[in-house]
Amino acid sequence: MRQRRSLLDPRRGLAVLALVGLLGGWMPAGRETPPAGAVTDHVIVISIDGLRPDAIERFGAKRLQRMLREGAWSLEAQTIYPSKTLPSHTSMLTGVPPEVHGVTWNSDETDVRGVVEVTTVFEAAKQAGLSTAAFFSKSKFHHLQKPGTLDHTQAPDGWVHLLASQTVEDVVRYLKFERPNLLFVHIAEPDYAGHTVGWMSGIYGWAVRRADAAVGEVLAAADRAYGRGNYTVVVTADHGGHGRDHGSADPRDMTIPWIAWGKGVRPGQLPPGIRTMDTAATALWLLGVPIPEGWTGKPVAAAFDDAARRAAETTLTSDGVSGAAPSAPAGW
Repeated sequence: MRQRRSLLDPRRGLAVLALVGLLGGWMPAGRETPPAGAVTDHVIVISIDGLRPDAIERFGAKRLQRMLREGAWSLEAQTIYPSKTLPSHTSMLTGVPPEVHGVTWNSDETDVRGVVEVTTVFEAAKQAGLSTAAFFSKSKFHHLQKPGTLDHTQAPDGWVHLLASQTVEDVVRYLKFERPNLLFVHIAEPDYAGHTVGWMSGIYGWAVRRADAAVGEVLAAADRAYGRGNYTVVVTADHGGHGRDHGSADPRDMTIPWIAWGKGVRPGQLPPGIRTMDTAATALWLLGVPIPEGWTGKPVAAAFDDAARRAAETTLTSDGVSGAAPSAPAGW
C-alpha cells in the first residue's frame, strides 16, 4: 500500500471548505465510542526516531521537559535488538519481538516481502470498532500499512524521507477534520542528524529541538480537536545511537525514553523494565481494547492513576488474562 490521500489533500481544500459551509453544523469525523473499560477515547503515540533519553535535557527540549514534569516517565526503557528503525517500530506497534513478527530488515521491501503478518495495534483497534490513523516519515513503514487497519495512513515512496515540518503539517490539517481514537505520528529528524553528523553533536541537538517543537504542534492540534485533557499521549523512540550509527546492543543504542502524558496519567518516575512492545499494549489498554493473544507487551499501568486503573479493570487479553498489571515484573 502506498501513500493514501484523504479529503485533506490541499488540492481539494476549496471543495472541502465549500462542503463544510453547506453542512453548517458539521463536526469532525472519525470519533468512535471505545469499549467499556476505556481510560480515554483518544490515544496519540509519537515516536521520535533516534532520540536518546539524555538528549532531552542536554539540548533543552522544552516541550518534552514539560511532559516529564507533568507526566509519568522512564529514561531507561529498552528497545529490541537489532536496535534499528523498522524492526523496532514493528515491535512497538505489534507488541511482539522480532523473533515473533519476523521483521529483521531495515528497508522498504514491501514489494517482495509484503506487509507484516502479525496483529498490529491498528488492526486490534479497528476490530474493536475504533478509528485509526498513522503518519509515517519513511517508506519502510509501508510494511505496517496492513489493508483495512488504518482509516488514514501516509508514508513517502522510494528514498524520500518526510521532515517533521511536512509530517506535522499533515497531522495538523488532518485533525481539523478527523478525530481518530488511535493516532500514530513518526518524527524522523534526530535519526537523520545522527547518521549525517553524529549522535549528541550540535546538529543532532538542533534536530532534537526541531522534533520537540513538532511535538508541541501536535499537542496544540490535539487540544483543538479533542479538547485539552481529553486524550492521552505516549512519546517514545525506536532506538538511540552513538557515533554515526545504531543497531548494536550498546546501551546508547538500546535505551529509549518512554513518557505518558495527559488524561489518566499519574505523574512521576516509572519503575524499570519498560520495553518498546509495551507501547502497543498500553495504547490498547487505554482504549479498552483486549490485548491480542500472544503479545509479550504489557500495559504500563503504573503510569496511570487509580481511577484509570479501575476503569481499565475490564480490559482483558484475548485469552482472558488481565493485561492490567500494576507494574512491570522484575526482569522485564
